[in-house]
Amino acid sequence: MTAPGSRAMTAAGWIAENAAALTGLADRIWAYAEPSLREWRSAPATAALLRAHGFTIAWGTAGLPAAFVATHGDRGPVLGFNVEYDALPGLSQRAGAARHEPVAFEGDEYAPAYGPGHGCGHNALAAASAGAAIAAATALGSRATIKVFASTGEEHLVGKAYAVRDGAYDGLDAFLDWHPAPVTGTGWDVTSALYSATFSFLGSPGHGSNPLGTRSGLDGALLLTEMVERLRAGHVSPSGRVSYTISGGGAPNVTPDLRTVWVYVRESTAAAARTLYDQVVTCAHAAAAGSGTRLEHRLVTAIRQGLGNRAGAELLHHTMSELGPPAFTDADHAFARRLQAAIGRPAAGLAGEVLPLRPPAGPDLGGPSSDTSEVSWTAPHLSLVAAVVPLGVPLHSWAATAATGTPIAHAGLLAAARYLATAAVTLVEQPETLAAVSAEFDSREREPALLPAGAEPPYHLPPPGFLDETGQSPRPTRTPPVSAEPLGKI
Repeated sequence: MTAPGSRAMTAAGWIAENAAALTGLADRIWAYAEPSLREWRSAPATAALLRAHGFTIAWGTAGLPAAFVATHGDRGPVLGFNVEYDALPGLSQRAGAARHEPVAFEGDEYAPAYGPGHGCGHNALAAASAGAAIAAATALGSRATIKVFASTGEEHLVGKAYAVRDGAYDGLDAFLDWHPAPVTGTGWDVTSALYSATFSFLGSPGHGSNPLGTRSGLDGALLLTEMVERLRAGHVSPSGRVSYTISGGGAPNVTPDLRTVWVYVRESTAAAARTLYDQVVTCAHAAAAGSGTRLEHRLVTAIRQGLGNRAGAELLHHTMSELGPPAFTDADHAFARRLQAAIGRPAAGLAGEVLPLRPPAGPDLGGPSSDTSEVSWTAPHLSLVAAVVPLGVPLHSWAATAATGTPIAHAGLLAAARYLATAAVTLVEQPETLAAVSAEFDSREREPALLPAGAEPPYHLPPPGFLDETGQSPRPTRTPPVSAEPLGKI
């Protein structure tokens, strides 16, 4: 690999000249703070930037209204870029505030909850990847086909699983990806396999003062979570994870006839994840039997573990080392230290270097999952992380939301855009590098996908304006579970 050439400089120049447009897009998406599968403003804003630079837009990937594929060119190697723009529930926070200051609330007086926020930095992810794709297309012209895969609901690990199953990613020569983080670096480590499912317990309602004869959906839900805790205590490997949440609301004077437990099961391999998932399903049936409720079980999504690509990681690391880390200011470091003090972390400021190339961890003690891992079974996956939050600030926290709406995230996303665009140009200008990436991918043993052919993705009905703007039609929503159990005594 050689130093960046003229086309790489053209790509980097485009990013510098359009930095305000990219950071502005990131800030708009941050302010929208739209939850998974409902990115009704974030998706069109991203599409508009791509369309303005010659990309054609095809909406509704895999039947998901807020997903699209943008394409530039029709010849040469086909390079894909990953865009995500969903926020997380409960992480509303004022940008640049070094203490917890949520700005949006949901629910009522009895069930208050914070609104969503970008505690994972997908606002920066979307802007950087879209910018990198435009910069690469500008620099390469007709020498390559550039595709942008704008995926909805990554935090639910849904969008790409269904899109891969339906062939949206077929034909790619490489898939370039990044994720916000407290550090800047790359490697060829893997992510965990995952099953996501809901377990709805249906009983019969009644007056809370006289529960005789009623069947409580909450009892079923609590029995399942208690069994999951016992399962986790003695029957889960170091790489296994089981996490859950209970939904339903209600009031203490009404015996709840419907409660749903949403479960994530993670493991280092697809086979191990299936084994653990089957144990959770067995627990759910036992919980229904013990509570006298009826169980409705739905598999929401399932993804394999991610496949790393060492040749791709070496290309990215060389590129990142040549271009250098994000350019943070003294003001950025000062805010980072205030935020670190607020959450009890050392006042280390921001990461100021590109980390050494990172091999897979051993032994595998488990970790995060991403539906991007499904794409890694279809095309070589080249992935990096870039700092958009201070050192020690965990993603999926209000502190991360506070940082992702500031110039700290701007510096990180502009660096990420330069890394990805430059690497894309190198893949086209140095065919031997792309060949090495492809050869490694081709040598990997394949495993079948976990998502059944008949599985239906979750669906939220878009607002009419969104459907009109994107040229889509609504589709029927899923029939909700209905309790038909005998009622309790008076």
